[in-house]
Amino acid sequence: MGRLNGRRAEALANGEQVNVAILGAGRIAHTMADTLVKMASDPRYASWIHPYAVAARDGERAETFAAQYGLDKAYGSYEALAGDENVDLVYIATPHNLHAEQSIMCMQAGRNVLVEKAFTANARQARELIETAEKTGMLATEAIWTRYQPSRAIINELVDGGELGEVKAVRADLSYAVDGKARITDPALAGGALLDVGVYALNFIDMAVGADHGRAIERLDTTMTPFATGVDASNSTTLVYGDGLMATATSSAVAASDRFGCIYGTEGYAVVTNINNPEGIDVYGLDHKLRRHIDVPAQLTGYEYEVAAAANALLDGRGECPEMPHADTLRIMELMDEIRGRWGLKYPFE
Repeated sequence: MGRLNGRRAEALANGEQVNVAILGAGRIAHTMADTLVKMASDPRYASWIHPYAVAARDGERAETFAAQYGLDKAYGSYEALAGDENVDLVYIATPHNLHAEQSIMCMQAGRNVLVEKAFTANARQARELIETAEKTGMLATEAIWTRYQPSRAIINELVDGGELGEVKAVRADLSYAVDGKARITDPALAGGALLDVGVYALNFIDMAVGADHGRAIERLDTTMTPFATGVDASNSTTLVYGDGLMATATSSAVAASDRFGCIYGTEGYAVVTNINNPEGIDVYGLDHKLRRHIDVPAQLTGYEYEVAAAANALLDGRGECPEMPHADTLRIMELMDEIRGRWGLKYPFE
């Protein structure tokens, strides 16, 4: 088991820190490294979060990355990182198709994992990853940052507070023109808009009006347009809940969008700016006039909340984070499997 598992009070009292390592050295790994450096300089996190190591398939690339962010260690293989007993938490920052394999390798070596979204390529892999976490006693949690951010509670309080009346419909969109990247277009990398950006739209709906509020999906309809490679370039999914509430999730990798999350009620509606990282919430009345604006708390990068939650969980000896428990991860993975099934989209490794 990891160094710090199960003895949080003792570890913190002794001034021990959670050593965080990054597996992968791509764009999102740089964002995490920047986050960890900022956490190490912030009084809220500095005493217990430590940016420790990075691993890449190329040793020189790993050394350059480590030097850029002042990390203690750089490894030219993922296996070497997993074998470092000083690593407490590994952030998995590789393409979707590799998440399960690499997370399982880390956990079997005694490392806790914070796995970038989408958690895995499909629900079968997610179950295998979670089963390994349970067998090894390691923490495994999905790094979908919006689940951990303060904006989640703010939106839930708005919906539950009754200001919008009875919520009847929701729409959520996240689209970027990023189709030139292999991780988006290559079926072997579990490419497509759904797992890359569509997962945020589905999670927004799940938090804003779905499972966070006790609703279960009764039926769904979905469609997509493909890249030449066969994976989805753009998609739209309509979810109908048992009480008749209708939610629409759209995403695209070939066009930019407003990135809005809109919650419509009988007494007004709310517009969340940027469901990928909420920046603010505008509440409107039935006259379509702005009733009030809700600010979202300032943050380092937004990634700090998932890191802190994972570190707290492993210090407490827990195998999952309450912000994104395994049941929630599996539900979203199963939903995306069903959506892809309706499209007839299978990845080559499935």
